[in-house]
Amino acid sequence: MILRLNRVILQNAFIHGKENFLQMSEEQAQALIQQMQALEAYMGDLIQKEEAVIRLMQEASGAIESMKALDGNTPYETLVPMGMGAYVKATIKPDDKMLVSVGAGAAIEHDKNAAINYVEARIKELEVALQQISAQKQDIAVRLEQGQKEINRLIQASRGSKQ
Repeated sequence: MILRLNRVILQNAFIHGKENFLQMSEEQAQALIQQMQALEAYMGDLIQKEEAVIRLMQEASGAIESMKALDGNTPYETLVPMGMGAYVKATIKPDDKMLVSVGAGAAIEHDKNAAINYVEARIKELEVALQQISAQKQDIAVRLEQGQKEINRLIQASRGSKQ
């Protein structure tokens, strides 16, 4: 939204400027606007990635809580979703092994503690990824702010050349 307004302001500011200044500044402004649009799109992608990582972390935390809840010697009855709202009753024995997905459709059988440790390790990896995404977002925000300042400078220079 800000970029669209700046583009209109820049185009109007350049219409009344000197010819040499107009050509140079308009080219600079167009290049700058394109860069800022690319940065805004990249920021949107980063925000989506960040949201996906947060959802995965929440899901992993929930899985750990569920695994820890399977404690004692009493078997648990539960419903297993079959799809389209259909469920089947199942009995979970606390001493049963757990299957943990390791990606690419593969899973490894672990005992409860090993499964919990594996998921906790994945959460730590996700935390690192979240920190990297946050750092990238900060970098893009700084670059967008610099671009905004440059656009403002070009507008001021254009207004100064009209006089």
